[in-house]
Amino acid sequence: MSSAGSALHRAAQRAAPLLLPALFVTQSFAALLPHIALLVCTAVAGLAVDLYRQEQVDGVTVPRDKIAVEVTTRQLLRDMLTLVGLLRAGILDLLPGQALILIAFLLFYGTHFVCQAVAVLVRRTRSLPFVTRNIDASALGLSDAPPRILSRQTGRRLLRFSVPSTLGMMLTAITTDAYWGGIGLTVSLVLSAGGTLYLGTWLLPKHRVMSEQRALVWLDEWLAAYEPTVGMYFSGGSSSAYQANMWLGTLAGLDGKPIIVLRERFMVQKIDATDIPIVCLPKVAHLMRLEHTTLKVLLHPANSGKTSQILRIPSIKHAFTNHGESDKLSSCNPYAKAYDEVWVAGPAARERYQLADIGVEDKDVVEVGRPQLAPIEPYQGPPSGRYTSVLYAPTWEGWDGNPGNTSVILAGENIVRALLADEGVRLLYKPHPMTGSVDPRAGAANARIQAMIAEANARRSGALPGPETAAELALRTEELNALTTSAFRRSADELERMRLQGTPQEGRAAAVADAVTAWEGAYWASFPQWEHRIITTARPAIFTCFNQADVLISDVSSVVSDYLSSEKPYAVANTTGMSEDDFRAHFPTVRAATILTPDADGVPALLDAVRDPEHDTLAPERAALKTHLLGPSDPPSPVRFNQAALDLAAQADERRTRMETRLAGIPGQRSQDTREALSRTR
Repeated sequence: MSSAGSALHRAAQRAAPLLLPALFVTQSFAALLPHIALLVCTAVAGLAVDLYRQEQVDGVTVPRDKIAVEVTTRQLLRDMLTLVGLLRAGILDLLPGQALILIAFLLFYGTHFVCQAVAVLVRRTRSLPFVTRNIDASALGLSDAPPRILSRQTGRRLLRFSVPSTLGMMLTAITTDAYWGGIGLTVSLVLSAGGTLYLGTWLLPKHRVMSEQRALVWLDEWLAAYEPTVGMYFSGGSSSAYQANMWLGTLAGLDGKPIIVLRERFMVQKIDATDIPIVCLPKVAHLMRLEHTTLKVLLHPANSGKTSQILRIPSIKHAFTNHGESDKLSSCNPYAKAYDEVWVAGPAARERYQLADIGVEDKDVVEVGRPQLAPIEPYQGPPSGRYTSVLYAPTWEGWDGNPGNTSVILAGENIVRALLADEGVRLLYKPHPMTGSVDPRAGAANARIQAMIAEANARRSGALPGPETAAELALRTEELNALTTSAFRRSADELERMRLQGTPQEGRAAAVADAVTAWEGAYWASFPQWEHRIITTARPAIFTCFNQADVLISDVSSVVSDYLSSEKPYAVANTTGMSEDDFRAHFPTVRAATILTPDADGVPALLDAVRDPEHDTLAPERAALKTHLLGPSDPPSPVRFNQAALDLAAQADERRTRMETRLAGIPGQRSQDTREALSRTR
């Protein structure tokens, strides 16, 4: 869409809520006067505005059911005003033949409400107590979803089916002939009644899925046949899926049979491409069924309110892996003492827990490194080309309002301004995806920073990549999307997606990894070396940006710890109000960093140290800090992580053996059900 078209679109969105009340007031006066021309124009205009608004429903935050109620009320009022106006004008005088118009009008709305009731029944029958992905669930009787305009889009259905009746009444008003209104209402009635009957076919046995109880039995049988041993448990909001996605490759590489356990239905589609079976169990009662499976270990990349529910299962051992480590309090949460073990990267995190004194015992802390960091390339020396690539990756503002959480508000614009002032800098700006979600000031500063970068790009020029690079990126994007994105119909619902996302093809995980590598290469090659980049999408991933950067500027966050694996220079913004000495003492991860104050006057010296290794006095500190934060490189982190999972699984086995022995020694306590349950968990 062009900029002019976008501006017009935004103007229409702002005007529509104000236009509808004005149209209703005008139509009311036109019906009372009566003024036929004005009545017709306002009725048609009101319907057109509502149809336009319905096309924008997916982009608003108002609940869809509330929108549907408002649309039904508005359309009913429009039709009633039209009938009143026609009656007052004498065009409809309730003669026996013309009374059919009113009957058809009532029948049309009657079938609309019947269709709405049928849609509710259909949605209830097309719901299971769980959701799966990467699992063959065809035995559940899954089928395609009905058209969404019939089953889920109540308001849009009414408006579209009302078009013939509105046009018919318009012609009746113009010609003073009730015949046209009758034709229009008849067409609308046929559409509404036919749609209701068609939607009702989804209540027939061929479209119905298993009952809840039978479906749960099927799930138990699948779990017994698959025999999962290690899994990842995750619960969170839509913007937090990255916390789970960063562990997919690590989980897939563990010895045993992995599984992913989710709690929110929408999260099933938020998980990146993986071959690991996914099971979503929204209800606690159904979650407890995992106690009677072979599952021994669950990894937790994040704390959530629902985490305590899975911790009730004593047969499963739980390890908190977090989704990144930093010196912030969120990386040292008292909740961690609820887990059997806390897995950390290196000695720094172990010390952090002991200094925090939050109840986590040192014996429960296990150093496993950071297995996800393998793709990060090591330091290769100063930049060899014309441009120094600087990655500015600030974190978000957090929940506690601490000004030291993010540099975006107090220092972001100064940092970016200083970088853009250097003609030899190529800036890569990748803000945290949750920036501005708590503090509007962060969102506003983020927007201003992006505007500054866009203006700087407009002032730059230079050689451009050939058209073949754009074609290559388009090809690689298409290949990657084909592997990682399921092509669903717009009407597809949860059950249809479950059917389509059954057992993945063999070798898909390796194909996805190759496709991602090829896409990343094509992405960076498609842009000129002099062009600054604003990266707000999931791709390219942060680790790929690390490999493009000669230096990182960030905040106290896990980004710093991960970047240190490359041993490249980095800087951290100090917006806490502390002195530099206190800042370094309070946050060990910045010990080998250049510290930037909010005015960013240290940026030129930072760039000089990056370009001239003789001025880079912090290189030895970075090497030492890397080991302190991430642990030793031998044995490799994936090996240590896998061993930690095996050791924890062995503890689960030992506990089950002890329980079996105790139950065996208590007369009358070892029932047949108990023996079967224990045998399944062995």
